[in-house]
Amino acid sequence: MSRADDLRRIGEGLARARGILGQFSAGAAALRLKAGGDPVTEADLRVNRALLDCLPQGDDGWLSEETVDDRERLQRERVWVVDPLDGTREFVEGIPEWCVSIALVERGRPVAGGICNPATDQTVVGSLETGVTLNGEPCRTRAIDSLEGLEILASRSECRRGEWRRYQGAPFEVRAMGSVAYKLSLVAAGLADATWTLVPKHEWDVAAGTALVRAAGGAVWTPEGPEPVFNRPVPKLTGLLAAPAGLREPIQRYLATVTAG
Repeated sequence: MSRADDLRRIGEGLARARGILGQFSAGAAALRLKAGGDPVTEADLRVNRALLDCLPQGDDGWLSEETVDDRERLQRERVWVVDPLDGTREFVEGIPEWCVSIALVERGRPVAGGICNPATDQTVVGSLETGVTLNGEPCRTRAIDSLEGLEILASRSECRRGEWRRYQGAPFEVRAMGSVAYKLSLVAAGLADATWTLVPKHEWDVAAGTALVRAAGGAVWTPEGPEPVFNRPVPKLTGLLAAPAGLREPIQRYLATVTAG
């Protein structure tokens, strides 16, 4: 099976999802809370069914926020890791910071992905072999290696809780935004400088963005330092940082000083 076929399926999945989401009015979709307190709408569930129908083939595994976890995925070399609608609260509130997120993970490594935000008409797709495109045009992470004057995308909920106050006086500006997957796609496309999260994230939140940032020449790592590994028994990471490759060391040095202080 070729990477071209994987990318074709990702494109088909995003197109199907976009068609479904176009039938809902952002800002008017009915929301309910799942058992764990996370929000879900009928849009999430319909997109999930459509992606499950077109993405996995043969021995491919499946991991999605809206599907009961089948641990058989742990025996699969290839696993689709999907968030049918990342940023459900923003979708319900009519804030254009939500997206569909599709990743293909091979032996624990995200190798291809696609993220589509219909509200902003942005689709970022790519793989480690082919690079990344934004709406069909090649793109890369920004060529920067200093934190001075940068804009770092932060979780809106983390900012509301005051967790980013620790960066007051930093050499960069902080901009709050919903959907971690969407933020990662902006970094991959060279439309944002960097992003990181201060709280644990499920694999489906960040797998596609990890694939895209890496494919676009950037770096992705965990708070502990190593690159993240996916398709784990408990599909959750302690956190995630993503930036152009030249920013990895400056970010690590700066965060070390904040922690030490």
